[in-house]
Amino acid sequence: MAVVVYVHGLWLQGAEAVLLQRRVTRTLGAEWRAFPYHSVDASLAENVVALRAYLARIPAPALHLIGHSLGGLLILELFETRVAVPPGRVVLLGSPVRGSRSARRLARLPLGRAMLGRTAGDALLAPREPRWRGGRDLGVIAGNLGIGLGRLLGPMPAPNDGTVLVEETDLPGAAAHIQLPVSHSGMVFSQTVARQTAAFLRDGRFAQSSKES
Repeated sequence: MAVVVYVHGLWLQGAEAVLLQRRVTRTLGAEWRAFPYHSVDASLAENVVALRAYLARIPAPALHLIGHSLGGLLILELFETRVAVPPGRVVLLGSPVRGSRSARRLARLPLGRAMLGRTAGDALLAPREPRWRGGRDLGVIAGNLGIGLGRLLGPMPAPNDGTVLVEETDLPGAAAHIQLPVSHSGMVFSQTVARQTAAFLRDGRFAQSSKES
């Protein structure tokens, strides 16, 4: 049986994705696991090492990964190490792979850098020019419903999901990139996001009914 590993975002623990879990595993007939990590207290490098060890303990003929927000940055960093894991696909949900304007604004506030923590500080504060070289199909879902905590930190050019700009999710080398009318936090609760995620993990492409960016 295929296994889907979910990697949560900043300040979260994985339980927020229960609806995503039900919908994706029902479609794929797969087993679901959520990788637990300390997004504030541990560094990006430490969490990537932990993720690599976690995946190495999973016996599966196929292993798919879903990364929400900061979790997607862990997955990208993992594959930069040329990790050996079973074949599968990857979907990133609202991951600011090019750095985060919202994170930089928060870091400038009193105690803001401490709130972000070490992993986000490592992954989000510096602008990046990433490229996917992970050797497997990767799809990106970006939200364009601009409602979220990021807007409290200052104006955001459209399109955005309320926290992450759509342009910050652009990843050269990805197989597909789509925009959906969801917010950053709302992605994991969206039936449409779940359907598109499952479609990509199964087929290597998003369903044709959604408009690609």
